[in-house]
Amino acid sequence: MALALLLIVGAILMSCIDRISGTPEAEASSAVNSARDLAGRIVPERADNFIFEGIAMDNGEDVFELESSGDKIVVRGNNGVSMAMGLNWYLKEYCKRSVSLRGNNLNLPEELPKIEGKFRKTSWAKHRYFLNYCAFGYSLPWWDWPQWERLIDFMALNGINAPLSVTGQEATWQAVCKRLGLNDEQIGKFLAGPPYLPFGWMGCLDGWGGPLSQNWIDDHALLQKKILERERAFGMTPIQQGFTGHVPTMLKEKYPDAKMHSVKWSEWNTTLLDPLDPLFEEMSALFMEEQKKLYGTDHMYAADPFIEMLPPSGELDYLDNLGKAIYNGMAKSDPEAVWVFQTWAFWFQNSFWTQPRIKAFLDAVPNEGMICLDLACEEQPMWNLSESFHGKSWLWCNIQNFGDRVFLGGGLDKINSGIMEVRQDPAKGNLVGLGFVNEGLGYNPIIQDLMFEMAWRDEAVDLGSWVDRYAGYRYGQPNFDAEMAWSILKETVYAIPKENHSYPYSILTVSPTLEPPKLNFTYSNTRLSKAWESLLNASDILGELDTYRFDLVNVARQVLSNYASVLQSEMAKAYDEKNIETFGAVSSDFLQLLMDMDELLATREELLLGKNLHDAKRWGNTAEEKAVFEWNAKRVVTLWGTNNLNDYARKEWSGLISGYYQVRWKKFIDEIQKDLQGGKPYNETEFRKELMVWMDNWSNAGDIYPHEPQGESVVIAKKLWAKYGQKKLDTNSYEKN
Repeated sequence: MALALLLIVGAILMSCIDRISGTPEAEASSAVNSARDLAGRIVPERADNFIFEGIAMDNGEDVFELESSGDKIVVRGNNGVSMAMGLNWYLKEYCKRSVSLRGNNLNLPEELPKIEGKFRKTSWAKHRYFLNYCAFGYSLPWWDWPQWERLIDFMALNGINAPLSVTGQEATWQAVCKRLGLNDEQIGKFLAGPPYLPFGWMGCLDGWGGPLSQNWIDDHALLQKKILERERAFGMTPIQQGFTGHVPTMLKEKYPDAKMHSVKWSEWNTTLLDPLDPLFEEMSALFMEEQKKLYGTDHMYAADPFIEMLPPSGELDYLDNLGKAIYNGMAKSDPEAVWVFQTWAFWFQNSFWTQPRIKAFLDAVPNEGMICLDLACEEQPMWNLSESFHGKSWLWCNIQNFGDRVFLGGGLDKINSGIMEVRQDPAKGNLVGLGFVNEGLGYNPIIQDLMFEMAWRDEAVDLGSWVDRYAGYRYGQPNFDAEMAWSILKETVYAIPKENHSYPYSILTVSPTLEPPKLNFTYSNTRLSKAWESLLNASDILGELDTYRFDLVNVARQVLSNYASVLQSEMAKAYDEKNIETFGAVSSDFLQLLMDMDELLATREELLLGKNLHDAKRWGNTAEEKAVFEWNAKRVVTLWGTNNLNDYARKEWSGLISGYYQVRWKKFIDEIQKDLQGGKPYNETEFRKELMVWMDNWSNAGDIYPHEPQGESVVIAKKLWAKYGQKKLDTNSYEKN
C-alpha cells in the first residue's frame, strides 16, 4: 500500500516537473494562451470568436491553418508566433482589417467572413529576425511596458520569431564591472545615455550622454524581464548580447598587464581586449554568467566587434583568434550558443575586409555556430561578394531606414523579386531566413507588411494586385480614390531604382545652405502630389480611420518636403542674381512652408517632438534626472555627438521643425539678407561657428513642446492643398504668393 502511494506521488511530481521544464504539451498550452491573450488585446470584443489550437511543424517548417467552425474561426499553429501570424492573415485577407506600427484598422465586420475549406501556410524562413541595434537608440530608448507590449504583439502578428532583445544590458554590465572591482563612478563613465546605449553594446562609444541613475538601471532590468517573458511565451527566440571584447577603458588601471587596443568610431575612442589575453576569456565568462543570472538564455547572441570601425590588425591570425575568442566565450558557457553577426562591417570597411580576411574571421567559427545578417540586401548585398559567408547560415535583410528618418519611400520590387531571385540562386549558400533591420521603426508600414509576408511565400507577388490588396485592408473597404493614390505611390516613392542607394532627405532638415540640394528622389513631385489629392478625395468615406489619417499626413508631408527644395533653389538663384526683393519673397515662403508642415505634423502623435521628450522625462525621478534624459532625447536627433554626426537622425517632427529647423534657417536667411542689403558680407565660417553654439545650447534648453496631437489631420491637409495646389508643388516651378 505504501509503495503504491509512493509511486502515485512520484508520478504526480514527475508530471509537475515535466510541465515546469517545458514539455511539448506545456509549450502548446502556453502558445494557445499567448495567442488567445493577443486576440483579447487587439480585438477584445471579438476575441471569443477565435479558437486557437496547436499543431505540429510541417517538415520542420513553421505553419498555420485557418478554418471556419460555425460562427468561430479556428486558428492553428505550431507555436504562438505561427498562430498570431495566422490571425493576422485572416484579419487582412478575409476581414480587410490590419495592425501596423503607424495606425490600426480593427473594427471587425459584424459577421466574421467564412473560410472555404482549410487555408494553410508554411514559412520557408527558419529565422525571421527583427530590430537593429540602432532602433534601440532612435525609436525605443524611452519606451515603457505598454509600448513594448504593443510592439511584441506586432512582431508576433507578423511572424517574427528572432527579435534582437538588448534592453537592460546596463544591468548586466554593472554587475560585471562590480565583480571586476570598478566603482560606481567608473561604471558611470562607461555606460552611455539611453539613446546611445546600443552604440556602446556595439563598441562604438563609452559614457556619452551618461551617467545613468540606479533607478534607470533597475527599472530597465525589470522591463527586459517582462519583454523576454512575453517573447518566450509566443515561442520567439530572443537574441541577447554576446561579449565582443569591448571593455571599460579604466580596466587598464586594474589590469595593467592585459593587452588592450584602442579603436576609433566617429569622435569616440573605445578599448578592445586582445583575443589572446587571458582576461578576454575571463570577462566573457563573467558576462555570460551575469546575463544568464538576470535574464536566462535562449542560446542566440548578437556580437559585433567592428560594426563600422577598423580592427586593430589586419593579420589573418589576429582575425582568426578574435573570431574564436568571441565564439568560444559564448560556447564555453553555453554549448548551444549561436553567434548572430551583422556583416555590415564587411561593406562599410570594404577596403579593409578583403576576401582572405573575411574568410579568416568567419572560418574561426563552426558553421553551425553562426548566423550572418546581410543587412542591406535590397541595395548592397554582401553574400554574393563573400562566397555566401563561407558556409555560414545567413539571412536576407532589409535595412531600409537610417537614423529613423521620416520619409516616404522604399523598394517594394527589390523586396518582392530580390528575395525570390536569391532563393533560386544556386550560389546562395545556406540562406535560412530574412530580417527587417531598419535603424528605427520607420514611417512606411507597407514595406514592413510585404517584407514579413515574403517569409511565408514561395513566389513573388504581382505588385499591382498586392498594393490594391494592401489599400483594401489598410482602409477596410475598396475605394477608387485610395487605390489610385496607392497606385501612384507604388510608381513613385516605392519604386526606387537599383542604382539609387539612398532615400530622399529634405533640405529643411540639413544645415542651412544655398548649395544645390543633393536630391535623391527620382520621381515627379507633381505626380506624387496627385496621391495627396486622391487621398483627399476619399476623405468623406475614409476620414475617420486612423490608418487613413496617418497616410494622408505622411503623403502631404513628403510632397511639401520635396517642394522645400524648389524654394531653396529659388533662394540660391535670387542670391546669385543679387535680387533682394525676390530673395525676400521666396525666403518668406520657405519659412512659412516649414510652419505649415509643423502644423500638419502636430496632428499625429508619432510625429511629435513633445511626445518623445515627454516619454524621456517620465523615466526621471528627480528634476536633474529628467533634465539629463531630455538632453539625451534632444541631442540624438540633432547634433548627436559634438559635430561629426550632426543631423544624422534628422526628423520631420512637429516641434523639431518649428523650434529647431525653422529657427536655424531663419538665422541663416537673416545673414544672407544682410549681405544682399550691403550691410554685412556673409561670412560662412563665422556664421557656422555661431550657429553651432546655438545648436549646442538647444539641447540644454527646457522648452515645452506639446506631447499630445493638436488639430485635425484632414482639415489641415485640405487647407494646405488649397494653399499650395498642383502648380506650386511642381518640382520645376515656383510661383510667388
